[in-house]
Amino acid sequence: MLRKTCRGLFALLLLVLEWTRPGLPSPLRPICDLRVLNHFIQEARDAEVAMKSCREGCGLTEAVSVPQTTVNFDDWEKKNAMEQAQEVQTGLWLLQQALNLLRTSMTNSELNSHIDNVIRNLHSITAVLRSLNFQEYTPPASTVGPEGTWRVSTATELLQVHLNFLRGKVRLLLLDAQACQQEAS
Repeated sequence: MLRKTCRGLFALLLLVLEWTRPGLPSPLRPICDLRVLNHFIQEARDAEVAMKSCREGCGLTEAVSVPQTTVNFDDWEKKNAMEQAQEVQTGLWLLQQALNLLRTSMTNSELNSHIDNVIRNLHSITAVLRSLNFQEYTPPASTVGPEGTWRVSTATELLQVHLNFLRGKVRLLLLDAQACQQEAS
């Protein structure tokens, strides 16, 4: 009898301890952790600095379309998440096209590694957006660039746009993504 009572008390004690155990806050999911984006921003900054010091074999062969990086917060907040995601995905696609052109036109191998890194990071950001259940981006069939773009003719300008786009619209989208919002307890 004493054994059954001890087992019962022990089981009860385990239950109580389980209920009262201090809960550890769950870490942010990696797709929502802005430290990853900050790492991509730092690599974009490194590429921009390296490009500014380049003297030879590091230019664009033609002007390229890039996304606008300025954010009108009133307009941004009026858009729903899908419209914001579409704008960011369009910008990422434009940047990928421009950076691919830059990579093929450059002969400076040191800078090529920076550009390859930046392109890989853009692919990662695109994968993050897919994992957040944003609709897949479909590039336009026409040769006319999407609205909200402008053209740059130097590699340095391209990398500045890339950096500002990550710090601006991409960060805003990830900050506001519903999947990344922590539930209020």
